[in-house]
Amino acid sequence: MKNTNKIILISILAVCSIIGFMVRLPRIFHHFDQELHAIFYFIATTLSCILFPKRWLFLSISLTLFGIIIEYAQAFSNKISIRIIGKAIHGRFDLADIKSNIIGVFCGLLLFLLFQISYKPKE
Repeated sequence: MKNTNKIILISILAVCSIIGFMVRLPRIFHHFDQELHAIFYFIATTLSCILFPKRWLFLSISLTLFGIIIEYAQAFSNKISIRIIGKAIHGRFDLADIKSNIIGVFCGLLLFLLFQISYKPKE
């Protein structure tokens, strides 16, 4: 896959992720919020590191920062929506979400690095 196609794919997934994190989850998923955060960041880290293996450290740090920033963005946009429409439009800032995001990034990175170590090309 060409780098341009990889960048387009990652950009599309990033936009979908931002929209997804800014929308309130249906009640049925509230009991699994932490798990959903960890799974999302696990998949995002693993996929992005596979697509750009030489940038694994940058990608891991970026996804960790994204997970923190999106939580603050939720809190900020809720303040605005409460002022404008009288109610919050999505979830609240939650340190447990950030913790789950970091766990997902760590596990995805661990899987990627173990894969890299296990499948080194033979010379």
